[in-house]
Amino acid sequence: MTSTVAEYQTVAELNKLASVAVIGMGYVGLPTALGLHAGGVGVIGIDLSQNRLDSIRSGEVDLIESDHRRLEKAVHQEDFQLTTDSARMGEADAVLVCVPTGLDEYLMPDLGPLESACAELIAHARAGQTLILTSTSYVGTAERLLVKPLLAKGFKVGRDIFVASSPERIDPGNVTHTQAETPRVLGGVTPACTAMAQRVINVLTPAVHCVSSPETAEMTKLFENTFRAVNIALANEFAEISDGFAIDPIEVIDAAASKPYGFMAFHPGPGVGGHCIPCDPHYLLWQLRATQSNAPLVTQAMHAIAERPKQVVERVLNTLSRDGKGMAGARILVVGVTYKPGVQDVRSSSALDILDLLAAKGAKVGYYDPLVPNVRVTGGALDGIAEPDGGDWDVALIHTIQPGHSYEWLADCDTVVDATYRFDRALFAN
Repeated sequence: MTSTVAEYQTVAELNKLASVAVIGMGYVGLPTALGLHAGGVGVIGIDLSQNRLDSIRSGEVDLIESDHRRLEKAVHQEDFQLTTDSARMGEADAVLVCVPTGLDEYLMPDLGPLESACAELIAHARAGQTLILTSTSYVGTAERLLVKPLLAKGFKVGRDIFVASSPERIDPGNVTHTQAETPRVLGGVTPACTAMAQRVINVLTPAVHCVSSPETAEMTKLFENTFRAVNIALANEFAEISDGFAIDPIEVIDAAASKPYGFMAFHPGPGVGGHCIPCDPHYLLWQLRATQSNAPLVTQAMHAIAERPKQVVERVLNTLSRDGKGMAGARILVVGVTYKPGVQDVRSSSALDILDLLAAKGAKVGYYDPLVPNVRVTGGALDGIAEPDGGDWDVALIHTIQPGHSYEWLADCDTVVDATYRFDRALFAN
C-alpha cells in the first residue's frame, strides 16, 4: 500500500529536530540560520571563508534590522556555531544547502560551489538526516547532486535518509515580506522526504506549499523569476514607448494598477541585478538548449534586460544633445550603484555596466552611494564621492536611491536623468 504525506507526519514528529547545519553563510544562508535559531533549533553554520565568519561574528554584514538583533544574541550562544569544518554537517539532524548558483561569462550555469557543497554533504551524510537543497538551479539538480550519489553509497532515500528541494525566497533588504511571512515551496523525493523536510522549513515559516517532487519545486523557482524578468522587460519597453508620446510611464502603471484583477504592477528602471532575475532564467534557457527546445519570449526578455544599460546611456546622451553638449568630457555622476535600495550588494548591478559604458564614450564619471565606498569597474577601483556637490556635475543619473539619506544637493545639479522614473516625487525626502 502506498503511504501518504499525512501518514508520515507522525514519523516526522517523532524525529526531534535538535540541530540543523547550514552550508553557505551568505545572503541566504545567514538569515536562514538566524531564523532556525530563533525557532529554537541549534545551528551549525558552515562557510569556506573564515573572513565571512569573522564578519558575521563582528556583525559587519548586510542584514535587515530584525536579523541584526537576532545575530547580536545568537553569536553569544553555544547552540549557534560557526565553522569552516565541513565535517560538522554530519552532526546535524538536517542540512540545508544555501550556496550561490551563478553564471559564467558565457551565461552558462556555474554550479561549481553547489557541486562542491553537495559532494561534501554526500561524504558526511549519515542515516536519519534530512537534506534540503535551497539553492536555485535547473530542473533535476537535486536528483543529480544528491539522490543519485546517495543511492550509489547504499542509502535508501525516503527510508533511511530524506532529500527535498525548497528553493529560497529571501528578498535582501525587504522588511515587508520577511522569511517568516513568505510561503515556501517544498518538494520531496518521496512522501516521507516531504514530511521530514517540512518539519525543518516550518521552523522558518508556517506557510509551506508542498508539491509532488523536487523537480516541480525547482521549476517553480525558475518560473517565479522568469515571470519577473519578462514583466520587467515589458515595463522598460513601455517606459520607452511612453517617453515617445511624452507620457509619464509611472502614471500609466499606477492607472493600470487600479484594475483589481488581471494586472500586476511592474516598474521600469535602469536594469536588473542581484542574484535572481539576471541569472535564474538562463538556467532554464540552458537546459532547454540541451533538449533542442526554445522559449522565444524568455530569450527576448533576457536580451532586452541585458541591453537596458545601453538604453539608459543613450538617454543620457540624448539629454546632453538637447542641451547642445556631447558625451566626451561630460561630468556624469551615477547616483546609487547597488542593484536595489537598502542593500550593500552590487552583484550584477546595472550601475557597473552604465559606469563602464559612460566612460567608454569619453565621459568623466563618478558615483555617490552612501552604502558602497568603492566599486570595481573595467578601469579598476573607483571610489565613491562622499559628499557630492550638485553643481560639480553636468548630469546626475539616478540609479538607486538609498532610504534614509538626503538628496537635497541634487537641486543644484543642472540636469537630472531619472532612470528609476520615480525619484522626482521624493526629491527632498530624507
